[in-house]
Amino acid sequence: MKQIQVLMLGPSLEQNGGIATVEKLIIKHNLPQFKIQHISTHDEGSIAYRLIVFAKALTTFLWKLSSQEIDIVHIQISDGGSIFRKAICCVIAFLFDKPVLMHTHGAEFHLTYAKLPQIVQQVLSKVFQHCQGFVVLSESWQDYYVLNLGLNPKQVIVLPNPCELPTEVPERKNRTQISLVCCGRVGQRKGTFDLIKAFANLPNHQKKYTQLILAGDGEIEKAQQLAASLNLSDQVTFLGWINSEKRDEVLSQADVFILPSYNEGLPLAILEAMGWSLPVIATPVGGISELVISNQNGLLVTPGNIKQLSSAMELLIENENLRLFLGSNARKNVEPLDIKNCSIRLADIYNSLSQFN
Repeated sequence: MKQIQVLMLGPSLEQNGGIATVEKLIIKHNLPQFKIQHISTHDEGSIAYRLIVFAKALTTFLWKLSSQEIDIVHIQISDGGSIFRKAICCVIAFLFDKPVLMHTHGAEFHLTYAKLPQIVQQVLSKVFQHCQGFVVLSESWQDYYVLNLGLNPKQVIVLPNPCELPTEVPERKNRTQISLVCCGRVGQRKGTFDLIKAFANLPNHQKKYTQLILAGDGEIEKAQQLAASLNLSDQVTFLGWINSEKRDEVLSQADVFILPSYNEGLPLAILEAMGWSLPVIATPVGGISELVISNQNGLLVTPGNIKQLSSAMELLIENENLRLFLGSNARKNVEPLDIKNCSIRLADIYNSLSQFN
């Protein structure tokens, strides 16, 4: 059987962040009937450096389309400048008459899009309407793109982010020290500062045997200053960005996972935490509310509501039975999102799109 040639465009595979992680999972678990080549369209650095990266990506993209037999162009899109970069890539693929699978991740796509002039919105909508497939992370995002970009519902495919599930999870009974973990870029959007303030509001007796661990890059110095001002320097640990091995080590030792974001797509960090049988405290933004169900596998709080966040933390610190119950359910609920299942779904999508070529 002839291999289907897929050209994937997205952020550098060496970059920190969920999109690069998803790209690597897709490539690692790709089925044999597909060959995936990756082109990096974005990387961290100065504006000049990012422009150079994109210019090189366009050159490579044009060369591969003109010299190789490409069956599908699979484009990973976020928000901000990614919208325009990937729209350009779409148009180039259309000029070569190649089917495009747009794969959306942007937690703040709706905010970027709403600020654009109407004529720019109309142009972008026309470009995205011509994609043969449009992957979204949740039903709520499906509704958004159909309503705001005028996409055909048949064009939109709900495919939640995948994760690699650990084969074994630790026993977490009779803990004398409780570890609360948040993995994500340190900053306002992820609710980092709210989390530190909420931790400060915990009863003193709980704080004595509880530690808050924050893993991620971003505004670390600002968060450290906040923790120090609240006399939490000894109880809040900042790990910076960690690799997958360190992440698994941290999650295996954790008791509760917390991500009080203001905007999200479907954060991979939550899926990974649920895979480690951790109860999740999160906010019902993006696709989170379709995965985290209050009192079933976690607790949901209103974004920015520090009092609610403190109460949820206090409850799970105090109630071991509830922690274990929610964590066990979390693992069961996330099992369908194992990367092996995602690879099969993606294979079906690739096969259907290859017919347009």
